[in-house]
Parts: sequence; C-alpha cells; structure tokens
Amino acid sequence: MTSTDHTTVDVTVSLITVSHNSAETLRRCWGSSPLPEGVEWIVVDNASTDDSLSAARELGATVIDAGGNLGFSAANNLGLEHATGRFIGFVNPDVVVEFDELSGLESVARELGALVAPQLLNADGTEQPNGRGFPLLIAKVRHRLRGGDPSYLLRSDDGKPRAVCWVMGAAILGDRAVFERLGGWDDRFFLYYEDKDIGLRAWKADIPVLLVPTARWKHGWARETTSLRWAPWRREIASMAKFYTRYPEFLIGVRASRRAHPLATAGVYGEVSRRGHTW
Repeated sequence: MTSTDHTTVDVTVSLITVSHNSAETLRRCWGSSPLPEGVEWIVVDNASTDDSLSAARELGATVIDAGGNLGFSAANNLGLEHATGRFIGFVNPDVVVEFDELSGLESVARELGALVAPQLLNADGTEQPNGRGFPLLIAKVRHRLRGGDPSYLLRSDDGKPRAVCWVMGAAILGDRAVFERLGGWDDRFFLYYEDKDIGLRAWKADIPVLLVPTARWKHGWARETTSLRWAPWRREIASMAKFYTRYPEFLIGVRASRRAHPLATAGVYGEVSRRGHTW
C-alpha cells in the first residue's frame, strides 16, 4: 500500500529510506527541515510495530507499506520501483541529509557515471569511515579487533572525490539509469554485505564508486553487531556466507585477491591508479 500527503511536483531527486521500528529516528533525523521542491522522499516500511508509518507521513514522505519484513535490499528495490526522480539516493533513517549538497553529489555522479556517497560524520562532527577498501575477510577481522586500518578505512585527504571499493549502504546515490543497469540491490542479502556487493558489481560494470568529501552528512550508525544480541549476528553470518561464496577470492590475501578477482580487468585498478590511490 502506498500513500502520500504532499502535492505532486516535478521530481528530480528521489530519496529512498527503509524503516523498521524507526519512528523516533525518523522524527529526529528527518524533521529538522522540510523537503525541498523537486525532492521526493519514499519510505518503505518493513513491518514496523511502532508508528513509523505515521511518522514518515507527518514528515512528508511517500509511504510504502511492504506488507512484511522484506529485508533491506528488497525494500530498497521496491522503493526504486516507485521512485520518479532521475537521481536516486538510498539513505538510512538515521542519516541527516544536507539537501543543499544533493546537486553537488548529482554533478559528480553524472560527470563520472559513478555511484557516490557523502562523507558521513559522527554526532560530534568527526568522520565515519564509510569509504572502504577491498572486503578481504582478514581486513574485516583486523578492523573489528583493532580498528583504524588505513588500507581498509578510506578517506579523501585532498577534498576531491576518492575512488573506493565500496561505501556503507547508509547513504549511496547515483543516476537512476546506473542503478537500473546494475539490476538494483541483490535481494538475496536480507541485511548486511549488500553494500559490498553492489560496490563490487559497480566496478565490474566499469561504474566508479566515489566518496565525495565536500558533502558531509551526520549518521547515527546503529551498529547492532557490536552487541551480544544473537539476531543481528545470525543475519550477518548468513550474509557473510553468501558474500564469500560469491567472492571467494576475498577470503585470501591481498596479492592473490588482486590477481584472482575479475575487477582486475574491469577498470577498478586503472581507475584507482589514475586517481593516485591504492587499497
């Protein structure tokens, strides 16, 4: 079921958010400023038991009741089906969008035919590492145990867009045609690892993935797998198994992975080299 409370305008940008018991977060992060003209916000609700649906409507969203918990990827794809804008952004409930920075992100995405992401920030203004290097299993383990691995947690140091392997799915934007060319999100990933997958598929299709540091959006970053609750870990382990079954080369070391992965002939290394970056 779809509903909306706002008047139809000429939509150029569609922002898509997946909610699940997100009412408080939606009000906190999306209630500070009205939607600009030409921007539509679509909220796909995955079986919330709170008042996420009414909160989203109150804030001006077009609301889609998914009729159950479809998972993050499938709900994103459902939102894309209903979107009318030519520039698409997938944005989590806990992200504060700086609407005046959308045009800059769109310009970069269109000029380079890229998927783009703003630099995400913590509440105190420090940078979150949403740009990432190759998703080697050892890199993930090192990150969880020690953190701060500069070959995996990527930032732009010169204020220019930086090529990265993938970006956190909390905020990723691009031309509608690019997402459609990729076939959208892979709904075999219920939650977790879908962002790594779409980044790798983009590079394989010669679509750059770029972190754009001039756009800076705050992100709450509710990392459920830092807790001892079993449900998030069960979902992450299931997605991890699917991911590394599909990309077994990332179970091994960096040099072997670079030789083995089809990205080596799909433009990613050349693109990174031209930008002066390494992973």
